[in-house]
Amino acid sequence: MGERILVVGSGGREHALVWGLLRSTRVDQVIAAPGNPGMAGEPGCLCASDTSASDIDGVVALAEREQVSLVVVGPEDPLVAGLVDRLREAGFAAFGPSAAAARLEGSKSHCKEFLLAHDIPTGAAVSFTDAEQALAYLDSLDHVPVVKADGLAAGKGVIVAETRTEAAEAIRGILIDGRFGRAGREVLLEERLTGTEVSVLAFCDGTDYAVMPAAQDHKRLLVGDLGPNTGGMGAFHPSPIADAALLETVAHRVIEPTLAGLAAQGRPYTGVLYAGLMLTDAGPKVIEFNCRFGDPETQVVIPLLETDLYDVFMACVEGRLGSLDVEWADQAAVTVVSASGGYPTSSSPPAPISGLEDVPDECIVFHAGTELRDGAIHASGGRVLAVTAMKPTLAEAAEAAHAGIAVIEFEGMQHRSDIARETAQVRT
Repeated sequence: MGERILVVGSGGREHALVWGLLRSTRVDQVIAAPGNPGMAGEPGCLCASDTSASDIDGVVALAEREQVSLVVVGPEDPLVAGLVDRLREAGFAAFGPSAAAARLEGSKSHCKEFLLAHDIPTGAAVSFTDAEQALAYLDSLDHVPVVKADGLAAGKGVIVAETRTEAAEAIRGILIDGRFGRAGREVLLEERLTGTEVSVLAFCDGTDYAVMPAAQDHKRLLVGDLGPNTGGMGAFHPSPIADAALLETVAHRVIEPTLAGLAAQGRPYTGVLYAGLMLTDAGPKVIEFNCRFGDPETQVVIPLLETDLYDVFMACVEGRLGSLDVEWADQAAVTVVSASGGYPTSSSPPAPISGLEDVPDECIVFHAGTELRDGAIHASGGRVLAVTAMKPTLAEAAEAAHAGIAVIEFEGMQHRSDIARETAQVRT
């Protein structure tokens, strides 16, 4: 009998992790809590749909009941709330950072203080709890800052204001109107960095790390990088700007000092460290840290991993990542996301999805915002599906992924038709 693994979460990121673990020769079954219809359709996956990812006691009880050998925590909320700590106290191997380490994502003000204290390149920022003080500071600036709610706000707490009036409205919305609840008790006014955004993720075991292939994300909703910011409408690898030299710079200037700083503070970092970077004229600067896999970056990089994913997770948990060769396929990968109507500003009623059975076999379909209704899979809001394709070249991968998304339909469906395509043309 192989290992039984519990994956906590229900999104596209977690579906990609389930998919990767089920390809391990060491894994017999994956339990997803709560999972989604796409995960339930993976041979070897069982969804515990009655267990919420945010239910700390429920997840621990599920791990005990199912006698799993490893728990992989996907979303940020349970990480910040201390799920990994509870699991370890109960005797389980758990992949993910402790609550103390995950504070890098849980508080943007704390993260900024950490970055500046350890001389890690980032933009300037000032935090406020009083709206009038924040507005007075805004008036003193000669540029329009990015406005950020301090805590976790489901990816919606960052307002990239174009005008001073928009920034002032964001400050009032957060600190006076309570737009983000507890997550908005403090607001950060941050220097707006210009350049190209890129994500660099690394497996970490507290001391050693292994950098993943860089994935370049498309944050804006509309073709041509227009429209509002989203959680990500697609991503691709390789990026023409994230070459080996850049990854080495990020490793030495960002990843290493972060791990060393956290270890020195008695909160060693185990799990995935995600550095969201802006490539500025002055070099890469950290926009934010996430303390887990990114979405849709995970849907790009996990299919490229050639080393057994279970072995990588256990090497991180057991502090022996430095002795493991983490290898990646020399291929290009492109992920195109479909979102529901109204995303990211409003929700839409559930809509039946057609065409899933017509997606070419060369594509992988990862589910995110889906649910089963009357025996049929429905779009349930937000980002719904992600279609990933791998090919020898970026141009080929882009065309395959777009061909895959083109056969899927549901009412109000949104997706970008330019993911990786312009970049593919630049590279040829």
